[in-house]
Amino acid sequence: MRGGLFTQTAAMLAFYLLTLAATIAAHNQLLPGSCNFESNTCEYTSDADFASWTLHKDGHFIAVDTVMKDDQDDDIGTSDRTQRGITGVLLSPALEQGEWSCLRLVYQIIGSGSLEVLQRTEGKSFDRPLWSSQTPSESWVIASLDLQNNTEPSRVVIEGKPGRSAGSSVAIFEIHISSGYCMDCDFEESHLCGYSNQWNANVNWYVGGGGVKLLHSMPNDHTYNNKTGQFMYVDSIYAKTFKEVAKLVSPMTMVPMSGCLSFQYQRSEERGNLFSVFTRDRLGQYQELWRAGSENQSDWSKTLEEWIPVQVDLKAPYSVQMVFEVAFNSPRGGRVALDDISFSPVFCSMDTEPTFDPSIASCDFESGFCHYTQEQVMGSSWRRVSVKPNIFRNGDHTTGTGSFLLAHSWLSPHSSYLSRLISPTLPGNMKYCLRFYFSLRGFNQTDQALGLYLEQQQSSSQEKIWTQGEKSRGIWMETEVTFQTSQPAKVVFISTCRSFWDCGSVALDDITLSLGDCELTAGLLSSPLPGQCDFEAGLCGYTQDKHTDAADWEWRRGSTPTSYTGPSGDHTTGLGYYVHMEASTLLPGQSVRLLSRPLRGSRGPQCLRFYYHMYGSGTGQLSVHLDKDGEDVLLWLRSGEQSIAWLRARLEYTCDSQHQIVFKATRGSSVRSDIAIDDIVLESGPCPEMEIQATVGTSNEIE
Repeated sequence: MRGGLFTQTAAMLAFYLLTLAATIAAHNQLLPGSCNFESNTCEYTSDADFASWTLHKDGHFIAVDTVMKDDQDDDIGTSDRTQRGITGVLLSPALEQGEWSCLRLVYQIIGSGSLEVLQRTEGKSFDRPLWSSQTPSESWVIASLDLQNNTEPSRVVIEGKPGRSAGSSVAIFEIHISSGYCMDCDFEESHLCGYSNQWNANVNWYVGGGGVKLLHSMPNDHTYNNKTGQFMYVDSIYAKTFKEVAKLVSPMTMVPMSGCLSFQYQRSEERGNLFSVFTRDRLGQYQELWRAGSENQSDWSKTLEEWIPVQVDLKAPYSVQMVFEVAFNSPRGGRVALDDISFSPVFCSMDTEPTFDPSIASCDFESGFCHYTQEQVMGSSWRRVSVKPNIFRNGDHTTGTGSFLLAHSWLSPHSSYLSRLISPTLPGNMKYCLRFYFSLRGFNQTDQALGLYLEQQQSSSQEKIWTQGEKSRGIWMETEVTFQTSQPAKVVFISTCRSFWDCGSVALDDITLSLGDCELTAGLLSSPLPGQCDFEAGLCGYTQDKHTDAADWEWRRGSTPTSYTGPSGDHTTGLGYYVHMEASTLLPGQSVRLLSRPLRGSRGPQCLRFYYHMYGSGTGQLSVHLDKDGEDVLLWLRSGEQSIAWLRARLEYTCDSQHQIVFKATRGSSVRSDIAIDDIVLESGPCPEMEIQATVGTSNEIE
């Protein structure tokens, strides 16, 4: 996310975003961690394991450069010049965050490179990514980051990586931390809280007040109720075409937010302009929150005098921006003024319905059907089954040994060949993302072996929103469906076939429902933590051991080259990527090792989860080790053929010093010894208690 710069073309444009104000209004005191780098680094330090950030005395900024110059001498941290210009890590002093706060970063990327901001909490091995940018700029740019309240001390981690081209640099001009949310703004400071003007050649938002007389009849601001305070306004005087639009855009929120959005406004010429507030998501989709109506002001043609308060409920399940939009229908459309935008996590009205919890429609079927139901009279039913690890049939998607649903239509005595699985009721006027895994076997010439329908509660009508009819390879495949319903509805999974001879088996597992568009919820707000990897975009910072290994882990999708060994698809989506040891390139007993990035130690336990695939008559050994200062500690081990399914491994360990996690695969006696891993998750805290394994009886015989 990158903060915008207001374009400077008119004399009345009274602010610039090239620098921040040196003086801060008394009512908005800066918090610890703020720094303008004028004479020192305010207790910010360079991580000694990386390149140094350099304080430039003449320019009042701090930077990490590809080429270090002799006159840049005030290094803070290591003097190891061999790593300079590659990665610089800047650490803030310890911060106490009992309440929400907003970090504003004024930065510049020159040439090429990247800048990332993370949050480091004491006692955790991983830094939480907050924001990143790889966009070069010719001037200083402002970014706004919401910092959630935290019960434990934390630090801000700023990681700069200048590109390898000559002259590339990543620089920080100022770090601003203030209480409240980033969308809060009274417009008293020159940075205007990171709000940006979406430029229009004729009508734009400008700064009013500040003791500067820009136009006749300008009102007092709302914050101080005088001519010195500042506010934003837009005027129709330069409008040339019908419905010219001015947009004032807030910083992008960093986390899902629900609560009350408040602001003050004044508006003249009721019939000459349209004032609305929208949310805009990362896909550019708008949703109207509020629109100005007919206010009872005595004389619209006179001076703006009375500030009108507005409160509107905001429910944002993912990152959005607030867009304050004014449309004029002529040069006589009047003016609109705006001031004192604020947000509260409490809804404006006690009558506001709480945000719907979509988890009621999520289910992994490990402990039953959750909130899903069936109509037995409609035909055959979905059965909850499990499969013991074996080489003939895939187990469930959740763990490889747990439970899933099966619609096995040809076993049904009914002639309808129809199985219906019904979700709990979902509220209307909302957008949803439904994700689930399915596996088809044995269907022939059937156009909807599995279908997904919306069943409206009031009209009892059914709307098809997804269908799958092609014969699959018997692997678990993920699908996602974005849908919206105007009235309360239920989602219905229907398995059907036309005749006895067309029927096969349909398996269903791991249904999850979230609010919003699937494209927006896929990578919700931030990149994965350093210990996580689904291998869809590469190795995620994991590296090969080039010193002792005879070969490397291979990155692949689909089946491995050797028959009767290895997976048919990845665990993440069925059609994605995983890494595997290709046995045909190794001799028996040779190994490949995959190393995590160096991890900080922590006082408490760490939980490592991953999926492994060990199928083949000659399968060797897969193990997980902890490498600490050259000391090798075995954490987990499996030997020999395990299953044709992906199986989940879960283990806990504790290490109070820097270490690495090592995945080691060793070839067995024959080439049918391929070993694969996927979906690694390493996070702080103990692992959840192990699930009770489903009872395996006659339901195991489902072929």
